[in-house]
Amino acid sequence: MTTPNDALHITTHGASELEELREPLLDIYAEVYADELDDPFSGLPRYWERLTAYATRTGFRIVIAHLDSEITGYALGYTLPETSRWWRGFLDEIDPTLLTETGSRTVAVAEIMIREPWRRQGIGRQLHDALLIDRTEERATLLVEADNIPAQSAYSAWGWRLLGRLKPFEDSPVFEAMVLDLRTHGTAN
Repeated sequence: MTTPNDALHITTHGASELEELREPLLDIYAEVYADELDDPFSGLPRYWERLTAYATRTGFRIVIAHLDSEITGYALGYTLPETSRWWRGFLDEIDPTLLTETGSRTVAVAEIMIREPWRRQGIGRQLHDALLIDRTEERATLLVEADNIPAQSAYSAWGWRLLGRLKPFEDSPVFEAMVLDLRTHGTAN
């Protein structure tokens, strides 16, 4: 197998390209979340519904990692609008000023997923950095399932800090909300 450093290529796409990327994005999602596809929240129809909603947001961007002709993973995000419901369902006490959105304050990292054969080779970090490079927002946020310790550890090592736990939907898992200061992380403009 080719190693990521030998032939990794990352492409950047916008909302207008989402439909043509549907099949490979859903294939990777189905592979990564194979054990959860029977759960209504995690099923393919609900995931595609979320993706198409994300694509309507300002600042939507998707970055895709390719090794030779094979897609190994992707990451996507968008700017949280002033009326965002991203922060709903907090289970912990939290300073309300941390949850205030202006329409330009925060980029939400909605997905980072890497196919199994290419995990732990630095591709996730490269996608993360490609997604956040040149963002104008002051911070980024992401939600990681509370029991996903490997992902939480990686994000912490990349400079993310825990904000608190939340359950945004009745049928969703509990997530750890994490934030990254883009002004000090070196990715914001």
